[in-house]
Amino acid sequence: MVLLHVLFEHAAGYALFVVKEVEEIGMLLPQVEDCVLNIGKFNGMVSLAAFFPFKSAQAALDNINAISEGVVHADLKLFLETNLPIGGKKKAMLGVGDAKIGGALQEELGLAIQTGGVVAEILRGVRLHFHSLVKGLTAQAASKAQLGLGHSYSRAKVKFNVNRSDNMIIQSIALLDQLDKDINTFSMRVREWYGYHFPELIKIVTDNSTYCKMAQLIGNRKELSEESLESMEEVVMDSAKAQSILEASRSSMGMDISPIDLINIERFSNRVVSLAAYRLELQEYLHSKMGQVAPNLAALIGDVVGARLISHAGSLTNLAKYPASTVQILGAEKALFRALKTRGNTPKYGLIFHSTFIGRAAAKNKGRISRYLANKCTIASRIDAFSDVPTCVFGDKLRDQVEERLSFYETGEAPRKNLDVMKEAVIQAGEVAAEIKIKLAKKEKKRRKREKKLAALSTGDGEEEAVGQITEVSRTFYNPLHMEMSATENGEVKKKKKKPAAEAVQMEEEAPAAENGDTPAKKKKKRKSEAMEVEPVAEEAPETPQTEKKKKKKKKD
Repeated sequence: MVLLHVLFEHAAGYALFVVKEVEEIGMLLPQVEDCVLNIGKFNGMVSLAAFFPFKSAQAALDNINAISEGVVHADLKLFLETNLPIGGKKKAMLGVGDAKIGGALQEELGLAIQTGGVVAEILRGVRLHFHSLVKGLTAQAASKAQLGLGHSYSRAKVKFNVNRSDNMIIQSIALLDQLDKDINTFSMRVREWYGYHFPELIKIVTDNSTYCKMAQLIGNRKELSEESLESMEEVVMDSAKAQSILEASRSSMGMDISPIDLINIERFSNRVVSLAAYRLELQEYLHSKMGQVAPNLAALIGDVVGARLISHAGSLTNLAKYPASTVQILGAEKALFRALKTRGNTPKYGLIFHSTFIGRAAAKNKGRISRYLANKCTIASRIDAFSDVPTCVFGDKLRDQVEERLSFYETGEAPRKNLDVMKEAVIQAGEVAAEIKIKLAKKEKKRRKREKKLAALSTGDGEEEAVGQITEVSRTFYNPLHMEMSATENGEVKKKKKKPAAEAVQMEEEAPAAENGDTPAKKKKKRKSEAMEVEPVAEEAPETPQTEKKKKKKKKD
């Protein structure tokens, strides 16, 4: 007899179900299929053995993440060790829905694992009637738990998506293509609209963005004069064109236009000019993003073509997994399948046709150079996808190799060996990577210092220390007694200022009087703060012999 236990992972917790004993597992399948939809029959076949509810939403998220990665969580291990009968006469078997977690459980606990077949049908019935099989769990509570865990799990997956930088490139190149179409369509609309008033301008100014700027600048052609020549030269960057525009405006065969129509044309042309300016900014953004994500691919084949390859593959990792033959025809799938269906010639190139190398090659060498370029693109994409510190050294070397191969097809000059080129690239890439790591370490150090300062200021410790230092300095600066005491403690002698000659003579005259015991009156002015600090010191000072003599003289008198 075989005793089958089925493990079910729910957002509320782990559940272990016991299936009725049978001689063979295969005999259960028709019975389970008949009673899956009927809760009464299903209860007679499957019963709840144990239920382990998750303590919190974070615990549920940790357990589900572990299951998705094929790792046995500590909670799951404890639950199975506690409730699953490991030993006994009856052979116990555990049924799980995911073969990955089943293999991990088999290695960890040494259990006999069953997946697929009857286990999948039982899990389908358990999933359908789970809230009825577990006591105290309602359908509303189960759906709430599933909703909350689903949001948390999806948030974590999006947050730690390895292709999040690739997604920025994919969206940028898609928006760039859309902007090209929109700018072209809107420019043609401005040409048709403003052409009724000034048809000669279409032949003089061919560029779409420049035409919209000129339509915005000129406005009513009848108001155009010699004073507008400088401003027109700034737009068209050609004095001859500006002069021809001025002459054409004087003899134009266009119709007159009302002010309200002119206002609408100017507004629309202003919108087209702003779209063209935004397109340039977006192209710069794409260039910087490609330099961060796929610098070697961008250096080899260009920013736009490299971004198109990444977008068509879905991510840089997917592109790195493609063989060179797939990269070569990437973007020409319709032509490929049509050729296979009609047994015609297959396409030689797809998106890489827009590269400058294929355009420069002769007609007979286009297929050869496209194969070679696709091979180098796969190498560059793999280096970008799996390197720790991305650099463009390998991309530059691969580009040089394609240039040499192109010249070899044209002139017959033998290119360098791939081994020698790659040795040089490895040495240069190591040096560049070391420099980048040093710069990143310095930036990280500065960032940590900044964070420490901000943390100290936020807690208030830094402010208190700063205030304490300022008050201490202010006391030292404004307290002369403190300054004298600190000077004597440090063994320093204060330098006396030079006094005038009259004061020096007066001091000499007063010196003998001081020797006889008479104390001359001080003429120096003291600060209020100094006087207040000196007075208590004078009161506490002991009586000297000179003061005792003065008292005796007064008594005699």
